[in-house]
Amino acid sequence: MSKDDKYYYVATSIPYVNAVPHIGFAFEIVQADALARYQALIGKEVFFSTGADEHGGKIKDTAAGLGISTQRFVDQNVTALKDLLPVLGVNYTKFIRTSSPEHEKIATLIWKTLEKHIYKSKYSGLYDQREETFVTEEEANDLMDSDPERYDRLEKLEEENYFFKLSEFTPKIIKAIKEHEINIIPDTRRNEIMSLLKEGLEDISISRPSDKLDWGIAVPGDPSQTMYVWFEALMNYITTLGYPDGENFKKFWPGDTHVIGKDIVRFHAAIWPAMLLGLGLELPRDVYVHGFITVDNSKISKSVGNVISPLELISNYGTDATRYYLLRHIPSYSDGDFSWIKMEQAYNNELGNELGNLVQRTVSMIRNYQDGVVGETPEATHDEGPYHQALEEYRFDKALDYIWNMIRGLNRYVDEEKPWTLAKLLEEKEHLQEVLAYLSSNLLQVAELLVPFMPQTATKIQEIFSADSVPTKTEPLFPRVYKYTDAKKQS
Repeated sequence: MSKDDKYYYVATSIPYVNAVPHIGFAFEIVQADALARYQALIGKEVFFSTGADEHGGKIKDTAAGLGISTQRFVDQNVTALKDLLPVLGVNYTKFIRTSSPEHEKIATLIWKTLEKHIYKSKYSGLYDQREETFVTEEEANDLMDSDPERYDRLEKLEEENYFFKLSEFTPKIIKAIKEHEINIIPDTRRNEIMSLLKEGLEDISISRPSDKLDWGIAVPGDPSQTMYVWFEALMNYITTLGYPDGENFKKFWPGDTHVIGKDIVRFHAAIWPAMLLGLGLELPRDVYVHGFITVDNSKISKSVGNVISPLELISNYGTDATRYYLLRHIPSYSDGDFSWIKMEQAYNNELGNELGNLVQRTVSMIRNYQDGVVGETPEATHDEGPYHQALEEYRFDKALDYIWNMIRGLNRYVDEEKPWTLAKLLEEKEHLQEVLAYLSSNLLQVAELLVPFMPQTATKIQEIFSADSVPTKTEPLFPRVYKYTDAKKQS
């Protein structure tokens, strides 16, 4: 029985908290927040989940290297992560921690429910400790050319583990994707996972010996084994809802949208669906896969020194401008690049000149020509169909392109109608009122469409034009910033 369509559930992947979050995490969480706000805007009741993946050997080793307890280490990083979310304007419903008693209790139940699809066997193969993933011989051969550094750190493991019968679910997952029971978006990612599935999935190791890894959740009935971090972390999407009997689980599952990065498609489009099928649960409807962000066309790397802190971005340009750049200037369906110069140009030219000036000019003209009285505004008549379609397809960039076409059209309208000329002619008084009312009405429409992307800006515009009269004083929405660009070149 499918859930009521008035409920919408979106979840991000949960970041591994072995370091402070960078711009890549901000990109994903802002996308999910935009979806949550959009669905609320069109009348849905929304559950928006994010959280922290806290288990695994890498986290324990990092904490040991710092000379602090593992729990203290993850607590510090989770605090930094949670503190960032409101600064990014993220309005989540629940933050799930995999070290919480709630998650551990439900993860144990999930394992027990899946036991008929689990067996114990010897594992012999390659393991990447840094990524905490098992690597097949074929994958290792590919790494020899594509990532020699990672290839060199692979270690040979031979140990007894528990295995999940992933292979038995291959035909069902292929059928589910073909019949759009689960949608992988965009098509490039769908094609990738279909190619993998057609080759056939192998059973996967889902535990590690506890004497090698004790920072995690013990396998039920066998404390000598610890659940493999990736297998256990995937469970967060239903543990956060209170599976199996919680009210939120009954209302919001199946999930509507998983927002994930392209490096973890296999986990979310093969392993996770198999786990859900094993549990007898419906599959999530959409898995939206975003690309990576480079900085000045280089891969983000601590060693290179090009890690961008979201807090630094926000301190320079503000929350909404940061959200705007990530959602419009990083392509929704592919990789994108960030540079401080491009960020500042977008801020000054698009946000400052095009939107900010339009609002300021309109307010000033209403004050100067109509004593601040807005008057009766007509209903805005722009066709919003392309905007809604773009968001239904996870094209954040295209939705913002649509809004900016409106904004640029309104700027052209001002230049063509020349309200400053109309104000000098008594016989044009009524036409002037119509022009300013049209601008006010359309800016209110722009504000509503901006709610998912730039909620603070949307609220400010609504506060200016929703009342009978405009405020006597308004601050610029986007005051000029010239830290990386030349003011003369931008003027």
